[in-house]
This record gives sequence, C-alpha cells and structure tokens, in this order.
Amino acid sequence: MQYIDVHKVADEAKFNKFHAKVLAWCFIIIIIDGYDIAVAGAALPSIMTEMGVTASTAGFMASSALFGMMFGAIFLGALSDKIGRRLTIAICVFLFSVFTAAAGLANDPVTFSILRFIAGLGIGGVMPNIVAQMTEYSPKKIRSLMTTFMFSGYAIGGILAAVIGKQFIVEFGWQVVFFAAGVPVLLLPFIMKSMPESLAYLLKRQNQQDLQKVVKDINPTIQMNTSVEFTQTIKADNEHTPMVQLFKEGRSFSTLMFWGAYFTGLFMVYALSTWLTKLMAMSGYTLGSALSFVIALNVGAVAGCIIGGGLADRFHIKWVLVCMYGLGSVFLYMMTLPMPIEVLYFNIGMVGACTTGAQIVAYAYCGQFYPSGIRATGIGMAAGIGRMGAILSPVLIGFIVALNLPIEQNFMVIAAAGLIGAVALSFINHNRSDAVLSSLKTPPTENMNYIKEPLKE
Repeated sequence: MQYIDVHKVADEAKFNKFHAKVLAWCFIIIIIDGYDIAVAGAALPSIMTEMGVTASTAGFMASSALFGMMFGAIFLGALSDKIGRRLTIAICVFLFSVFTAAAGLANDPVTFSILRFIAGLGIGGVMPNIVAQMTEYSPKKIRSLMTTFMFSGYAIGGILAAVIGKQFIVEFGWQVVFFAAGVPVLLLPFIMKSMPESLAYLLKRQNQQDLQKVVKDINPTIQMNTSVEFTQTIKADNEHTPMVQLFKEGRSFSTLMFWGAYFTGLFMVYALSTWLTKLMAMSGYTLGSALSFVIALNVGAVAGCIIGGGLADRFHIKWVLVCMYGLGSVFLYMMTLPMPIEVLYFNIGMVGACTTGAQIVAYAYCGQFYPSGIRATGIGMAAGIGRMGAILSPVLIGFIVALNLPIEQNFMVIAAAGLIGAVALSFINHNRSDAVLSSLKTPPTENMNYIKEPLKE
C-alpha cells in the first residue's frame, strides 16, 4: 500500500498550470465580488439625490448588503464543509450577481435594501471559500503571495465600479452600474466544470478517482501505485463540529483576536468604500474628482495586497499585518491635514494599501492559521463577526455626516479602529497555527517525504 499525504503534496509542489487555473478562477471571482461590494459606494451620491434620502438613511441602505455579508460569511462558509466548496462558490456567485443587478430596478430604499441584503449573502459567503481554496492549493513558499495577489482582484473590482460609475452614471443614471453586475452569472457552468473541489472535502468523502486526478494535477511528476491511500498530517476531528474546533488546541484566545482584528479592519474598509466619494464631494471636489480618489484608494489596495503578501512570505506574517494596520491609522490621521493635491492622491493610495490591502493579508493569515478541515469555517466566522464592523461603519459615518461635524472627525474615527486592530493582531498566538502544529505532530522522518511506502520484510 502506498500512502500519500495530500497536503504535503500541495505544500511542496512547484507552481504549474493547475495552480495558474485555480488562481485565475479565484482572481476573477474576487474581481466580481469586489465590484459588487463597491458599486453602492460609487453610486451613493446619485442614489441619495434620486431617492431623496438623508445621509443617515443612505448609511442604512449601504449597510443592508453588509448585514447580508455577515450571515453569508458565517453560514455559507460552514456550508462548504457539507456540500463541497465548488458548489458553495457557485451558489454565492449566483446570489450576488442576480440580486445586485435586481437592485438596479429598485425605486425606494426598502426594496433596494432587501435586494442588497440577499446579494450580500453571496458576497460574504464567497470570500471564506475562495481564501480557503487558494490557501489549500498554493505551494507553501508562495502561499501568502498567491492569496493576496488573488485578493487584489477585490480592489480591481472597486476600480471597475468607480471607472464605470465615472463614465456612465451622469449620462445613464446610477442603475447602469448595478445592471452590469448581472453579467457574471454566465460564468456558472464554467466554474462548476473547471474549479477543482477542495482537498479536505475529497478526503472526507474518500473520492479516490478525483483525489488521484487532483494530486496528479498538483504534481505531474508523482508516481502512484494501483493501491494507494490518501492521508493528511493532522487527522480530521470528527467528534466536534467545525465551530467547536475553532476553540480547541489552544486556539480560543487567538480566534477571538482574529474576530477583533476583522471587526476593526472591515470597519475601516467599508467606511472608506461607502463614504469616501461623498466625503470628498463635501470637501468641495466634483463627483468625477471624488471618484478619482476612489480609484487611487483601490490602486493603493492592489499595491498593498501584492507587496504585503510578498513581505508576509519573507517575514513573519503576523508582524507584517500589525505594521500595516498601524500605518493605516497614521495615513488616515494625515487625511485631516492640509496637503497639495498630488500628496493627497499618494496619501489616499497609502490608506488603501494599509486598510484594504492589510485586510486581504489578514484573510491570508487566517487561512494559514486554521487546519484545512475547519479553514472555511474559521475564515467565515472571522469574516462574519468582522461584518459587524462593516455594518456599523457606514451607519456611524452617516450619523457623523448628518450632524455636520468637521469632516476630519470621520477620518479620526476610522484611524482609531486601525490602532485597535493592530493591538488585537499582536496578541494572536502564532504557535497554535496549523503550520506550527503540523510540524510538531509529524515525526521528523515523515517530514522528509509526502509518500510513505511500507517496510519490506
């Protein structure tokens, strides 16, 4: 009997066309997801004018999708452990494509909010599954870089929303950017055919044919006998639910710290994605110029994803994150200071790098912290709790705007969230992460190879 540790195969593999295919699909889905998130912020000034709503009401309208994202992240993240990651991802793409497009038909705040809530279920549910998928299949040496590069599609989706909004909202109305979100539903048959199933799910089902195919795709040079058994270093815990396992093996406090970091990180991200256009317009800039600042924010986010991911692979990912959150607070504070327009664009770009970029690195870290069998649940719960910060931020900033307080007060509130997140991240016990525990539980002789043959007599 030949024994093959599938996760070691994935860890030690060299990047090939299979990895490129997984990366491409995850990247495309995250671009679509990012567009659907950002579309409301890009259209918010026009929606407020056409529907005649106040800043406070607009804040609640924006939060409806975020409220849906909280439930989607928690429940659809865990659902993949039961029905498979590929089908769960397809369900999420259907939800956020169809119902974001339908929101473009809404004529009142209530209908708009209901449709955006349903779309939010898919938006929130796809993130933990995509991160888990990318983490599972990425070679260990470039895992953070691949995950953050994939997640840079989130910012590209935000750029697309701002560019399409800048070009078409004035002429055709805010609805056009929502209708465009329905096009990706055409990709569903291709996702079901081309996206590989999760290794953890295949192992659980002991689907030998699919396991042999995916292992061969990951490492085409591997030789398999006719009699082969696929294993994993850390055996699945079938006695406890994935939720309970988040608090096992010394992970309890770190799990809570991840929740706190996600809460503050997503507070920053969604405060900016929802209100930056309106805040800059209130500062005297035209709608076109205000949308240009959104583009700068998302260009910075792309740079933050890629650079942050590279640094995370080279240095300690936890401390890279702590620095990014802290720097995000510094650059947000600098938004309260007068500066030339060129410096302002640079500063906003750095804000994007250290808020959205940092949150994406946090997704990579969370994916690496939890074992494969509970990875989607761990990311989903952190993202779900984090959505509470995402829900709170548009409403809180909306109230501050409605009170006619100085605009600087908004940026100070967002900056404070970054400092709290940096402190929470610093308290995570990295020694309880999956990578560290795997190395401790695997005998040194077995670490040398992921294929183990029985001793011959």
